[in-house]
Amino acid sequence: MIVTDPIADLLTRIRNGQMARHKTVQIPGSQIKWAIARILEEHGYVESADWRAEGHQGLIEVELRYDPDGVPMIRGIQRESKPGQRVYVKKDEIPQVLNGLGIAILSTSQGVMDGDKAKAASTGGELLATVW
Repeated sequence: MIVTDPIADLLTRIRNGQMARHKTVQIPGSQIKWAIARILEEHGYVESADWRAEGHQGLIEVELRYDPDGVPMIRGIQRESKPGQRVYVKKDEIPQVLNGLGIAILSTSQGVMDGDKAKAASTGGELLATVW
């Protein structure tokens, strides 16, 4: 199956997996999806993200995280820049998600990083997604 927006596919698989209370979700691998999954793991939104070499593309296996009551740690995950309408932000325009309780994920010239790292590196880029 051809996916026109692989980042939206990643976010949708995570969102749907949490709504269905799955423990893990498997996503076809790519470097940008791997970078986004690692950022989600780094910030504690998912338990773990592992790369598995299967086939020519590989798989990213994301272990979803829930609080003790079974509520997903990701309350909301939204694609910002889309293939039909790209969203670019300057270093001073990087959004603060939920007054600092969420994260913005950017693709910069220095790689994929969260909004705080992009501000520290004094660089802007394409606003891929917001997570809270």
